[in-house]
Amino acid sequence: MKTTAAVEKRPQRIHTPKLIDVKSVDFAYAQAKNEPLILHNINLSLYEHELVCVLGPSGCGKSSLLNILAGFQQPTTGKVMLHGHAQTKPNSDVGVVFQHPNLFPWLTIEKNIGFGLKMQKVRKEERKQLVANYLRLVDLTTVAKKLPHQLSGGMKQRAAIARTLATNPKAILMDEPFSALDALTREAMQQHLLTIWNQTKKCIFFITHDVEEALKLATRIIVMHPNPGRISIDTENPLKTEHYEEGTFHYHEKFTELRQFFISKIREQL
Repeated sequence: MKTTAAVEKRPQRIHTPKLIDVKSVDFAYAQAKNEPLILHNINLSLYEHELVCVLGPSGCGKSSLLNILAGFQQPTTGKVMLHGHAQTKPNSDVGVVFQHPNLFPWLTIEKNIGFGLKMQKVRKEERKQLVANYLRLVDLTTVAKKLPHQLSGGMKQRAAIARTLATNPKAILMDEPFSALDALTREAMQQHLLTIWNQTKKCIFFITHDVEEALKLATRIIVMHPNPGRISIDTENPLKTEHYEEGTFHYHEKFTELRQFFISKIREQL
């Protein structure tokens, strides 16, 4: 395949500020000598204003890596740096959106979005304005007073994204946030996410099993392999670097070619 060499080349950043740096990280759930590694020799840098999608089969350590980036887990060896400082616990500069929205069922949507701001002791008037801004951004203004059970799955996930955005993190980690949605809702959510990313320019680290989703969303694609989990490919998304028009990817021969390439790479070591 002609694109193989280009796809496997690791991207280099010169002028974009580095946000998160993962250096020689190994991870096991226990410290015993014979405990198998979940992650091995992970070296990864995340930069401002990029949308990174992570692909790989179940069991390759994608979620474990996300938990380490979030500060929920500590590496067995190696280190994670955030703004040049060791990341040893959860930090407000790193927001997380999980597969399920996890909204507080007793709070309205606007109060769910404002919850983190309230915990940060943001003044009521400022909090109200920020919540209104993020309700508009995720197109939920008309349901601000509703409770989570009154919303569709896609709307609840948009509320969860708005709640994370409201505290203004530098990076957002997303663990298969659309996987529980039906196909049409998922496609709509992908477009919502691109709109949000284009407006906020946050660094987004997005885990998915769906190669097509990664090709639609990512500026950069990472592929992980299991036993132990490791990064095998780290590349710019050619569909973004070559400036294909949004929404037309499926009609390009390049899309089909890249889809088959990534699927074959994921299957290589199963």
